[in-house]
Amino acid sequence: MAVVNSVTEAAPVSVDSISCAVADSFAHWRTLVSQSFVPLEVRRQSRTFHGTLRSRVLDELSIVEVTANGHQVVRTPSLIAASTRQYFKLNLQLTGTGLLVQDNREATLRPGDLAVYDTNRPYTLEFEEDFRTLVLMFPHDVLDLPADSVGQLTAVRLPGDAGLGRLISPFMVQLAENLDVLSGASGHRLAYNAVDLIATMFESELNLRRDPVAGAHGDLLGRIRSYVDGHLGDPELCPASIAAAHFISTRHLHNVFHEADSTVASWIRSRRLEHCRRDLRDPILSDRSVGTIAARWGFVDAAHFSRIFRTAFGETPSTYRRA
Repeated sequence: MAVVNSVTEAAPVSVDSISCAVADSFAHWRTLVSQSFVPLEVRRQSRTFHGTLRSRVLDELSIVEVTANGHQVVRTPSLIAASTRQYFKLNLQLTGTGLLVQDNREATLRPGDLAVYDTNRPYTLEFEEDFRTLVLMFPHDVLDLPADSVGQLTAVRLPGDAGLGRLISPFMVQLAENLDVLSGASGHRLAYNAVDLIATMFESELNLRRDPVAGAHGDLLGRIRSYVDGHLGDPELCPASIAAAHFISTRHLHNVFHEADSTVASWIRSRRLEHCRRDLRDPILSDRSVGTIAARWGFVDAAHFSRIFRTAFGETPSTYRRA
């Protein structure tokens, strides 16, 4: 089995057209794969090889349809050490069969199945025969879930014919077949909406897998978090108003969050910041000022918002938006 290494980091770049690349040699394929995703060690199954990549890149989000002969890709510790950006990759198997291995788990993927993996940890993805798959690659911080939570789902088969997979798998298939419509501001928003749907599916899977939190407190915490998300734009949102809405004392409210290793204030702040960050990178909202976006999510003091945004993300809202 031939092995080819690539060690050059190739982060996605912003384009507004479909890129189609065809490789008739395995050496060419190795280059295309590492340029389209992250550096990978690539091993082929046969002496002849043919592969095609159709891709659309929006900011740092890549949607790539892969059609190729059987081969194996490996993300090694040395390649990870040379990388500077952390991504998740979601695979939707379209034809053929794939085997994903990460975090001591294995997932056999058949048409319609989905699976997520983390480019910041070693993984192996193998296709024994001809296949077609759709890969959605996005930075950790785009997903509205903690990376360690998503880590519980790596190399876990998410069937396309059960649960939320019955909705999301067909949607992803349509993305693969309509890459041409993912252009401009509307395409940008649609692509990130796909990430939101995926986050919803992940959260549903995590809820099914996690142990109940202190009996009724687990359900209560979920209701409170949903309430907070629905009232983030209210500048008067605070522990007292949240507790009153759920007919509990503020002390009880703080205890519920303490059991989840969090605080009410930090949860509200983090959720508001995430919504602001998403709006700042939305081209449809480019005509709105930073202050207007901040106020939309409950930050009435623009200077205060700028300070905590910089503390959380390492740059000011204006700098983040320009980048």
